[in-house]
Order: sequence, then C-alpha cells, then structure tokens
Amino acid sequence: MIDLSISIVLYKNPPQQIQNLLNCIYANHLSCKIYLIDNSPIDDLKTLVDNNNVEYIFNNKNIGFGKAHNIALERSVDRSLYHLVLNPDIEFEEGVLDRIFDFMQLHKDVGQLLPKVFYKNGELQKLCHLLPQPVNLISRRFFEKAKWAKRLNDEYELNGFAYDRCLNIPNLSGCFMFLCCSVLKQSGLFDERYFMYMEDIDLCRRIHAISKTVFYPDVSIIHGFEKESYTNNIVLKYHINSAIKYFNKWGWINDKKRKLFNKQVLERLDATLHETV
Repeated sequence: MIDLSISIVLYKNPPQQIQNLLNCIYANHLSCKIYLIDNSPIDDLKTLVDNNNVEYIFNNKNIGFGKAHNIALERSVDRSLYHLVLNPDIEFEEGVLDRIFDFMQLHKDVGQLLPKVFYKNGELQKLCHLLPQPVNLISRRFFEKAKWAKRLNDEYELNGFAYDRCLNIPNLSGCFMFLCCSVLKQSGLFDERYFMYMEDIDLCRRIHAISKTVFYPDVSIIHGFEKESYTNNIVLKYHINSAIKYFNKWGWINDKKRKLFNKQVLERLDATLHETV
C-alpha cells in the first residue's frame, strides 16, 4: 500500500509544463505512483518518464477526462491510501502534498480535499460552489453582465466565503482532487458518460453524500486556469452536452439532494460569518 497515486491526463501539452508539474510532485516525501494518461494523437510525451514511479499510458485518441483518469483510478484504488486527480497546469511548493496527506490522515471523515487555489498573478480562484441549477450555468455563460445573473452567480460562487477556513462544500473544482481511496470504493469512480466538464461535480456530490468534501486553506497551489468553453465553440458543445447529461441524471428542477446539500452549506457558511462577527 503506497501513500498516494496521482493521475495526470495529457493532450498535446508542452513537455516543459508537465516536467514542471512532475518536479513539484518530486519535491514531496510521500511514496507515490504517477500515471501519465495521454489522450494525444501521438506519443511524444512518453519521454517524460524518468523513473520507475512514473507510468505512461498512451490511448492513441482523446477518450475524455473522466474515462482517462479512471484508467489510473482502477489500478490505484486498492493499492493507494489516497489518489490525486491533477490538472497539467498546476504548480505547488515543496511539502504541499505532505501537509495534505497529514491532514487527511488526521481527518478520516474527509473523502475529498481542495486546497486554496490562485491564478498565476496571485489572484484567488473561487472554486468552492453550490451544486448547480440549470439557470446557474446558463446565466454564467450567456448573461454574465446582467444584474439578475450576477445575484445568482454570487450565491452559486459563495461570494460571502472568505476562503480563510475549512468548509464542507458539495462542489469542489476538479483541477486538484485529493481523494480517499476507501471512500472512492463506495462512491464509484468518474461517470464516463461525460466526455469533458461536469464529471468532477458529479463525483464530488457522490463523495459528499457519504463523507466530507473539504476546502482546506492552509496550503495553496497555482492553477493556470482558462475558461476554454468561453472561447472555443467545440469545447462549448462538450460543456452543454455534459450539462444535459448531468441534469438528466440528477434532476433539472426536482433535485432533492441538491436542495439539501446547498441548504446545508449555506447554513454552515452563515454560521462561520457569525463566528467572525
């Protein structure tokens, strides 16, 4: 049993970007197994394998985000204490993974963790959200400047949250998913019906139903985040298709768990605000 397995899905990434991420991982002291799952059309990135703890898996086609990560998860869930789903455009300092591991070991009721995330310019990324209603995704994408959309988005993005303390959130970003493998055995892995987008929300809410899914502010990472669906119409279609599959699965209007989970997180957030006062 190793401490941590890590999966990174690749698609035509600059080799130096992935090498920088690997160097960040190497600067920690856990026993790790790293899976590079390559959805690129050619296997140029196999040259990144530089030690026995890195395994390169070439799919020869783009099979999607969740399906690619599941290749590593299926190999890891019985061999690792924890698994980290990691975007290629992530950077972090030495010791970050060690500190997260220690926190998870002390808090066995936590099934998933997201640290504090910053843009490269130092601005905070607000990646703790409520579970979405259809109107949230529509307003964010197509009516961003409207006052009514801003009000909806402020609630959805938990704009009253200062990102200064741990909070149990049902919708954490998929850019850095530190997962407890024993919980994954109960929740199941990524739903492979999603090609890209929404699969992280789907998995997080399933984990949230049986354990805590926690924002942890004591360590931070950098994420080179890009809203590609805002500029690429093909990617926008993937996003729309995934949203349809998500709401068909969980409910467009009558999603009882969404109502319950969102009510609970708003109550927890309100309690923390009163503590601050």
